[in-house]
Amino acid sequence: MKVTIAYIEEPPFGWTEADGTATGADIELARTILRQIGVSRIEHCLTTFSELLPGVEAGRWDMNVPLFVTPQRANTVAFSVPVWGIEDGFLVRPGNPKALSSYSSIAECPDARLGIIGGQVQHDSATASGVSEEQIVIFERQADAIAAVLSGAIDAYASTALGNRIVASGMGRSMIEAVAHEPEMNGRQRTPPLGAFSFNRQNADLLRSVNQRLRSYLGSPDHRARMARFGLTDSEIDPVVMNGG
Repeated sequence: MKVTIAYIEEPPFGWTEADGTATGADIELARTILRQIGVSRIEHCLTTFSELLPGVEAGRWDMNVPLFVTPQRANTVAFSVPVWGIEDGFLVRPGNPKALSSYSSIAECPDARLGIIGGQVQHDSATASGVSEEQIVIFERQADAIAAVLSGAIDAYASTALGNRIVASGMGRSMIEAVAHEPEMNGRQRTPPLGAFSFNRQNADLLRSVNQRLRSYLGSPDHRARMARFGLTDSEIDPVVMNGG
């Protein structure tokens, strides 16, 4: 049995090594689960974020690396059980010159420019907090958005707080800085946005098998150890385990 999984260049979740092999936290989780359900051949297809959902929906590959679950996306693809929960954050220039610590802080700074990958949930989160479309600059690839932060073309790039931490630690704080969003000050504990693998709606057998293994594997010592190699901690794993995996 062969399964092809699509991924994008977005460390620590997925990236391509110098020798052409795919790696990353999401790739490792998929590989582990697929082997456990008896998949003998796993192939990886590098794509762009905007092609993930249309590609799996059209059957160009069998599954996607995890992305945030939304009702709109669930209308076109079938999601697995969630595999991580992660809040948003920004990448900014060193020292965070405009003191940007949340989407609201960008809305309150009309000359601030925010970079977002087209189609990602950060766009809706930003506009819901009052960020205007004029303040948002859309990019196709993460590398282009990061280059725009470095050049000063934009003031912040919005992505996952975890991914931004990994990028900043790799590049060095003298070049770029990761800023975690300030928590909502209403005193309520909230579940962070959840991410899950996605499948063609007709591929029920593969989805069922993957879900069955995920439910028993998520939160296990082996799962936590494998994810820790890529920087994912209990903070990202516990929300999906506590919510039933």
